[in-house]
Amino acid sequence: MSNENRRRAVSAREMVDPEPNPSDERNVNHRRATLVGGAVGLALLLGGTGAVASMVHGAKERLEHPAATAPQAVAVADDAEAPYCTPAFKQVLQRVLNACGLVGAEQRRGCQPADVKTFASITDDDFNALFTPLKDRGAVLMFDDNSDVLDTGAKKLLDERWQDRKGARYFFVVARASRDGTVEGNRALSHKRANSVLFHLKESFQDPDLDNQVGLLWLGSEYAQLSNAYCEWPSSREGKRCTPEAINRSAFASWVDCRL
Repeated sequence: MSNENRRRAVSAREMVDPEPNPSDERNVNHRRATLVGGAVGLALLLGGTGAVASMVHGAKERLEHPAATAPQAVAVADDAEAPYCTPAFKQVLQRVLNACGLVGAEQRRGCQPADVKTFASITDDDFNALFTPLKDRGAVLMFDDNSDVLDTGAKKLLDERWQDRKGARYFFVVARASRDGTVEGNRALSHKRANSVLFHLKESFQDPDLDNQVGLLWLGSEYAQLSNAYCEWPSSREGKRCTPEAINRSAFASWVDCRL
């Protein structure tokens, strides 16, 4: 084969199967990387947009329908608790504890009638529903007319009830005054009676946590007058004639066995 023919054959092979150019391969790889990166970025953008849209929609639903999305705190009866610790009882108990400073407060403040009605939103029926079941745990501390002095029998019964805690957390003292006299005078008298109970417990037991356990309610004469059914409670004057008037110038005290 002549030299001319050999040159023509080599040129033909180069046209059919040219030698790879490294520069061309780098360009191709760069274009592929660019396409892949763009696709990934687009996917992330679309996913992020969808997530934001979902969050916005969820927030809109919560604002427009708060009751449907907000978790509901439901009181539940515990088998280990006293039978009277029903969900309805616990709901009223929680309102009293919040209103009277025993939950989330640095110190005890107690409740007077306006507090119970305004902050605890307790009706006369609620009041009776809350305290009537405590008969077997409670005691009626009797006072003389227009007096806030605890006699020997009242102190003895109060001490017995306080020492019979049985793991309970709250001790309620509910002081009353009869309908004789003015509303303001009876409210002040019932406050003094409640404080007499508190001061006796402090002096007798020196419990540093007592203020976080004792809830005072001084309800005067204008709130939820009690019937003579409370004469069946253990009383500091057992054997003496019991009347609604006597019951409503007393203080009754009880541990509450429910857990919240």
